[in-house]
Amino acid sequence: MKIPSVDGVLSSDDLRLSAETIAEWQLPSGMIPWFPGGHADPWNHIEAAMALATCGFIDQAEHAYQWLRDLQRPDGSWHNYYLANGIEDAKLDVNCIAYIAAGIWHQYLVTDDQGFLESYWPVVDSAMEFVLDMQTKRGEVIWARHSDGRPWSYALLTGSSSICHSLQCAIDIAGTLGHDRAHWTEGRARLVNVIANHPEAFEPKERWAMDWYYPVMTGAIVGDDARKHMANGWETFAMPGKGIRCVSDRPWVTAAETCECVIAHLAAGERSTALTLFTWAQALRDRDGRYFTGLVFPELVYFPDNERSTYTSAAVILAADALDGSNPTSGLFTDH
Repeated sequence: MKIPSVDGVLSSDDLRLSAETIAEWQLPSGMIPWFPGGHADPWNHIEAAMALATCGFIDQAEHAYQWLRDLQRPDGSWHNYYLANGIEDAKLDVNCIAYIAAGIWHQYLVTDDQGFLESYWPVVDSAMEFVLDMQTKRGEVIWARHSDGRPWSYALLTGSSSICHSLQCAIDIAGTLGHDRAHWTEGRARLVNVIANHPEAFEPKERWAMDWYYPVMTGAIVGDDARKHMANGWETFAMPGKGIRCVSDRPWVTAAETCECVIAHLAAGERSTALTLFTWAQALRDRDGRYFTGLVFPELVYFPDNERSTYTSAAVILAADALDGSNPTSGLFTDH
């Protein structure tokens, strides 16, 4: 496992510097907030942990997973937002809960440590059972529960797509450890079917770029269908020379969405487009290796309020690893 690089864009030293900035903001508890004094959610916390491991910060990544293990609820879930001293938002976001499987599988791919994988099997197992308990008969996954256990009334395409990927990681973990979880495979197949064939199953969110590229990035749509799908959204969300809009009707480019879209194009077999997008994203890199969350055009104002976020740096690092292609983790989001 080596620190990735992208020729002509970012060196291994550049990426390690960005990972160092994530580690610098990690709290003694293991929690990785969005920024100092901010909150953490399980999904972005895991994204940051994966970036740390990718750049050689193995102990810090394991500390991040230990924080989650310590906070896991008896039903396998986590709350939506945490602060350093407690819970900020108590609802249970199913996509955030599912992402633990992607993180733990990524850590295993980095370290080849089966003992680590075995030690986190109960955490992954209970989380995925919570997730599949939220799947409807048709196949979509309801996006959240209230803290009192009442489910939300609808599913989200981005969240269900991410869950599709997390389920595959969980299936890989189960297979590696010799556990039979055939119902996970069946649940994932139903989820892929509804994502590909039943758009009416999801709350309309066409304004958001993530609803465009997530089904491709997470392996729900593949091959020629993936390439057609990405082409269909390009004019709506791409700002040539700048990046990917987070929403279709505003000139707001974000580094995270741009780098996730890098991965989606790689998954669709479009490396040239992916590399171009990754190059555009570097306009949001700060001199210390951190990344601004977003940039407004034509004013060139960083938003929100000059925010630099750990999850944004993490998205850049994971995209770089996918582009580099030489690590065991490089195909995690692209080889479906």
